[in-house]
Amino acid sequence: MRSSLPDLKLLQIFAAVVRHQGFAPAQQELGLSASAISTYMSQLERHLGIVLCHRGRGGFGLTSKGELYHKECLRILGELEGFERYGAALQGELRGTLTIGVLDSTVTDATLPLADVIGVFSKDHPAVYLDLKIQTPHELQVGVLDDRIDVAVGAFASPMNGLVSQALHREQHWLYCSDKHPLFGRKRVPPEVITQQRMVTRGYWSEQELARQGFPQPSATVENMEAQLILVLSGAYIGYLPEHYAEYWVDRNRLRPILPASFGYQAPFSLIYRRGRAREPMVLTFREFVRTSMDS
Repeated sequence: MRSSLPDLKLLQIFAAVVRHQGFAPAQQELGLSASAISTYMSQLERHLGIVLCHRGRGGFGLTSKGELYHKECLRILGELEGFERYGAALQGELRGTLTIGVLDSTVTDATLPLADVIGVFSKDHPAVYLDLKIQTPHELQVGVLDDRIDVAVGAFASPMNGLVSQALHREQHWLYCSDKHPLFGRKRVPPEVITQQRMVTRGYWSEQELARQGFPQPSATVENMEAQLILVLSGAYIGYLPEHYAEYWVDRNRLRPILPASFGYQAPFSLIYRRGRAREPMVLTFREFVRTSMDS
């Protein structure tokens, strides 16, 4: 009787093909030719009796059933990797891949010594392969829920169901303008004048949040902090930046906060992981390293 379970290798190939959005882009990771990958994918589809993806001149894309199967495939592969880690932990050694997600521009945050945490963790557990991803808050949460990311650190204004949050600290943000902006040399600027300036904001911010602070539609949108800093330094826009990230430019008189008494906020940072993974050795150990570093 034919097994109802496909070969694990086929699932791993399928996950890699989707991750790279095509057969050819997945060649390097898999160490296979595009024709070999195509053969394996056809084998998986024959086994399942469904078409998982479209490929051809129109580009790569999953079918509706392929999307459902991919989601379950990631769950199964994540469970298997967790099981492998558990076995290694029973032997007293952490082994496998730990995927960490983090928001951009945290490297200058002395309150969140992530580089130090990773350094100590890697020294104590040299058999662990680290994969560090820098993504938006939404991407980080989805990645954790899909088990593509084991733990993530960031500010999550709208926490998703199924995630557990470990509070870390609050990151101070101020509204900045550069020395090239007309407001830079003015000491007293009414709030109503500030809110009429050209504003750059991050794409994952809601319009409701901007409106709450008195700003109309933004004049520019970015997806990471470095891009936002560039636009603020240009003098054409004002924008919010973390205090630790702007400090270098403030010290050189290139940036200054605008009316701090009225325009500032604190972003609550936390470490998140998927509910049900709290006791996994890799996740638990890294959480403890972060907690210890924040308490010291």
